[in-house]
This record gives sequence, C-alpha cells and structure tokens, in this order.
Amino acid sequence: MDKTIPSLAAAVAEVPDGAVLMIGGFGGSGAPIELIHALIDRYRATGSPANVTVINNNAGNGKIGIGAMIDAGMVAKMICSFPRSSDPRAFTERYMAGQIALELVPQGTLAERIRAAGAGIPAFFTPASYGTELAIGKQVQEFDGKCYVLERWLKADFALVKGAVADTHGNMTYRLAGRNFNPLMCMAADRTIAQVSQIVQPGDINPEHVVTPGIFVDGIVEVLDPQQEEALIRAGVEYA
Repeated sequence: MDKTIPSLAAAVAEVPDGAVLMIGGFGGSGAPIELIHALIDRYRATGSPANVTVINNNAGNGKIGIGAMIDAGMVAKMICSFPRSSDPRAFTERYMAGQIALELVPQGTLAERIRAAGAGIPAFFTPASYGTELAIGKQVQEFDGKCYVLERWLKADFALVKGAVADTHGNMTYRLAGRNFNPLMCMAADRTIAQVSQIVQPGDINPEHVVTPGIFVDGIVEVLDPQQEEALIRAGVEYA
C-alpha cells in the first residue's frame, strides 16, 4: 500500500476542529515544523482546525512551530511537561489572559501515558506527582510501603511526527535524538502523518533499522530540507 501524500497541505487536510493532536519532538529535535506550518496555513485560510488540543513535551518556542499555532489562536489546550522555553511568549501571553488551558504532566509520566495508549493499557500507577497538586483528585494506592498515583493513558486523533527515511509502506527511521516522542506518538494516535527527509521503495531500508513499522503510519510526505526550530529562533523568524 502506497502511503505517500503529494503535499504538506494534503497531509493535514483532514484534521478537524476540536482534534487532539500529538506533535512529536523534544524542543526542536524531531519537531515536524513543515507539517505544523501547513496546518497553520490551512487555519488562516479557512478558520479550521480550531480549538485543538496539542500534546507535546513543551508549549512552543518563539512564534514558529507550536508557538505559532498558539499565537494564531488555534490551540484551546496544551498537555505538556515543560510549558517554558527560551522564548515562551506565545503560550505565556495567552495563558495569563485565560485564553488557553494547561494540563501539566511530569515528563516520564507523559511518555508513559502515550506509550500505554499505544500498548492498549488504559491506566497505570506511578510515584511521580504523589503529594503534589498534580495528584489532587487522582486515585492513590500503596504498594510495598510506597504510594503511587493512578494515571490514564493518553490518546490522540492525529499524530504529526518527523522521521528521517520512510518507504512507501510507511516503515520509518529517525535521525539521532529526533526519535524521542515520535515512535510512541505514532502508536497512540488514530491517524499518524509523518514528514520525512527521504521516501524510498519497500526493501530499501534494512528491516533491523526500522523503528516505526508502517502499520502505525497512515501517510508520509517528503520534505527534502526540513527546517530546524533552533535555527529559526536564532534567526528571529516568526511564522506569519
């Protein structure tokens, strides 16, 4: 099955209003900047998708990528572990104005909630957040003399991720630290769209090098020279 998509615009065309979006990356590493900007272009042209929930490690940087999504007014809620960055103004301004909600999740718990959804595990216990405000209202259980907090899995309607190389069936590899949250998110979303630097034919990737099997990828779009968030921030770029 050929899963290639001809353009970035086509890749994000089906994301609806109110969607829950997992967006890969750890800071700028592995962040699908071009897919995010294509989604912003669609919103500016049509007003959709609006009121989306974004799941990411942080809440954007500057006014590119997720920061630009927030600045455009698309995002109703962030679920993340680190709502700060070198330039968190887009999120901070809207949060202080009461225009965006935040669900703060410890980083390891965030990764495990995503992984649990991909593995079909509806809930698990973790010691992280016990005794803090993040545990208020959650079930607490004692195991072997230590208290643990019940956390639910975390699912999404769409995952937007960035890979290095994929074949036309969607089997995908990652570049160095760009692997981070991306493989977990591919498994935890109803539909996964990936941008990759190169699309090859089936059999061209050594099976032992495949990190995300094609069964977890619904569409791939080739971006030959992807932008890097940190480079854009240093250059003072704002996606407008």
